Amino acid sequence: MDADRPAIGSIGEKAARRGLAVVFTIMLLDIMGLAIIMPVLPTFLQELTGDPPARAAVDGGWLLFVYASMQFLFAPTVGNLSDRFGRRPVLLVSVLTFALDNLICALADSYWILFIGRILAGVSGASFSTASAFIADVSDERSRARNFGLIGIAFGVGFTLGPVVGGLLGSFGPRVPFFGAAALSFLNFCAACWLLPETLPKPLRRAFDWRRANPMGALKQMRGRPGLMPVLAVFFLIYQAHVVYPAIWPFAGAYRYGWSEGQIGLSLGVYGIVTALVMALVLPRVVATFGERRTAILGLATGVIALMGYALAWQGWMVYLVILATPLEAVADPPLRSLAAARVPPSEQGELQGALSSLSSLTSIVGPLMFASVFEAFTRDGAAIELPGAPFALAALLVATGLIIFLRRVHPMRG
Repeated sequence: MDADRPAIGSIGEKAARRGLAVVFTIMLLDIMGLAIIMPVLPTFLQELTGDPPARAAVDGGWLLFVYASMQFLFAPTVGNLSDRFGRRPVLLVSVLTFALDNLICALADSYWILFIGRILAGVSGASFSTASAFIADVSDERSRARNFGLIGIAFGVGFTLGPVVGGLLGSFGPRVPFFGAAALSFLNFCAACWLLPETLPKPLRRAFDWRRANPMGALKQMRGRPGLMPVLAVFFLIYQAHVVYPAIWPFAGAYRYGWSEGQIGLSLGVYGIVTALVMALVLPRVVATFGERRTAILGLATGVIALMGYALAWQGWMVYLVILATPLEAVADPPLRSLAAARVPPSEQGELQGALSSLSSLTSIVGPLMFASVFEAFTRDGAAIELPGAPFALAALLVATGLIIFLRRVHPMRG
């Protein structure tokens, strides 16, 4: 399948490297734009609605729900549009839309204006499917997993720096981080206009089809690609498992260890830094040594161990020990993306990445409720067994299932 890809030489190796740097910056600043508002969101919601903190948390939950729902619905559309019109114009429109969304939120005088802003953020956030397709375009078999590691680096660094910057800007008022996110996105747009190359040649583009530009249509189309569905099943299981981190980590930290907000933020920051370092420094060496398939197996197996470690950690210091002892759990995603991309031609890379983004968004819709229900069942008064780590044990079971599917159903490609 790699023979059918657009060659890096079609845009030049220097342009490809520059494009990867720009796409990484787009992803990083998009993640920072999301994370930068986290410290002030409770205060901002109470200011807009006048609701008490408990009700404001519900209001925030609906904002997360609509954001994830829009990504689920629109990621295949955005990916298909990039297969039709190219990666560059779709990425530019997405980045500009994200800037406008944050400006709308900063100027919002009611909760419903903020709600509309989050709808736009969900639509523009679907640009990750196009960014991933860009990475696939400029990668070959040797560099694909390493280049997909940029996504993990962007997430790790973005979710580490974003809350810190947001907290600093929030000291000047709850609206200031939204203005900051809008400014970052607009600067991102200006830089991309100047530096971002197009990577999908016109002869390799395909007609836009509404029947394929939706989550179900995209997944149905992927069924026709030999060996791809087992990879997508593994993706779904690890995406679902990893929802436990944002959904339960803060609550488990507060309930189980008595952590303050600062201690919770520190633990998440350490996790993000370790993830970024592994993606940047360890992943390329591991893939070069073991290959994509064995690297994916290593990451999945380590993920099971890590999640069981969090499930069994009865003291706070043990959490940091698990983070430092199991950093290789982060290496599963890039080789899995590479294995999926290798099974799809260039004209369908956007569609594939859109389908993956929809799977991720779907787990973000159903996962928090599932894990929260398990946490509540094992921590409420009168629970038959008190086990705050139960959600992490369930997540470990999901990843273990994904590992079994991978070992039994995902085979090396021939030729």
